[in-house]
Amino acid sequence: MSRRNTSKKRTLLPDPIYNSKLINMLTVRILKHGKKGLAQKIIYKTLDIIQEKTSNDPLQILEQAIRNATPLVEVKARRVGGSTYQVPIEVRAYRGTNLALRWMTRFAKERSGKNMAFKLANEVIDASNDSGNTIRKREETHRMAEANKAFAHYRY
Repeated sequence: MSRRNTSKKRTLLPDPIYNSKLINMLTVRILKHGKKGLAQKIIYKTLDIIQEKTSNDPLQILEQAIRNATPLVEVKARRVGGSTYQVPIEVRAYRGTNLALRWMTRFAKERSGKNMAFKLANEVIDASNDSGNTIRKREETHRMAEANKAFAHYRY
């Protein structure tokens, strides 16, 4: 166990246009080299593309995509008596949201397409429709936890 102090949770400010903390969290995931303005432009362009393609509220579609992509359980490596077990544990809400956003941005970057806004918009739309790489990753995480259910008694 670490002897250091635990880090304080920073309060997130909502983004200026949509007044949503979720968009701010997504901005931080896309951020590169401290260029927050560029990251925000990408996200706002993404939301415009989602609006055009689906003709629905883009914020609701983003929330639905994150809800669909959030894992309920994950596995954590735990060393017991010289061997390492993959122990399934429940995911807290904040970590689940973070994982969903991280996966979404990662798979958006890996997509082929014109620009990041276009790729991210497609990934978000796919996730809101329960398809795409982000959802596949969540299913894979759930399968891993299910397969290692026998080691659940090694929980912390």
